[in-house]
Amino acid sequence: MILSMTGYGKSKAQFQDKNIGVEIKSLNGKSSDIRMRLPNNIKEKEILLRKQIIKSAIRGKFDFTLKIGTELGGEEYSLNKDLFKKYAKEILLLQSELGSVNGDILQAVMRIPNVVGSIEGELDEEEWKVIQKVTAEALEMLHHFRLQEGDVMRLDLQDRINVISQKLKEVEPMEESRIKSLKDRMHKNLGQFMNEENVDKNRFEQEVLFYLEKLDITEEKVRLAQHCEYFLNTLNNKNIEKGKKLGFISQEIGREINTLGAKAQQSDIQQIVVSMKDELEKIKEQLANII
Repeated sequence: MILSMTGYGKSKAQFQDKNIGVEIKSLNGKSSDIRMRLPNNIKEKEILLRKQIIKSAIRGKFDFTLKIGTELGGEEYSLNKDLFKKYAKEILLLQSELGSVNGDILQAVMRIPNVVGSIEGELDEEEWKVIQKVTAEALEMLHHFRLQEGDVMRLDLQDRINVISQKLKEVEPMEESRIKSLKDRMHKNLGQFMNEENVDKNRFEQEVLFYLEKLDITEEKVRLAQHCEYFLNTLNNKNIEKGKKLGFISQEIGREINTLGAKAQQSDIQQIVVSMKDELEKIKEQLANII
């Protein structure tokens, strides 16, 4: 099972004369980061809501919004008359001292923070239970969204790893011609720079074998095949959090591919290596969005 870090969920319910709505969006992130928009009387429950989100959604960059409105579709507002009078009196006094012309004091005071505010009374326990329920429903929707997207990503990753495995099999038939090409090159270089009659044939063959042993790619091929198999096993197991582990395996795959290319010294194999690297880069891009 694969979960994408990108997703969306929402839910709403009614409590007495209030409409309670929750919306949550998630994007990929290396660690959990939650931005919350809450009514003022819910601030005391922010830590509990954060814990609920992390427990359900695990990892990602989250944008969480909780809205509480009336049955008419909006919030109830009230005018802080004492604060309004205070600001109006001070503005009039300041205008008098400066000798300025009176403007629209009413509009000016109305724009001052806290003069007009929503009516948010104290949060009772029953309302809090409804908020938790709506949040859980939104998180469940988010989970299904991420699961669907994750399944598409899983199939894509599986296909790309299979391409790398298939490319690896294409290297095998080239091994014989590669060894022959390396030997021919060494004999040619020997003929150019030294008189072959003065060369100890046995010693030369030993040096050739030593050189070919250094360029042997058998271990790289075996390890690369094992890493690809391990990647697929991890990809398809039941664990949810696997993005980081798959990232580590992909690093090992890249290391073997790079070594294979460095040792190959044959254009056909190096072309295959380039194709493998291209697939691996696309795999890494996908892994950045997996939990």
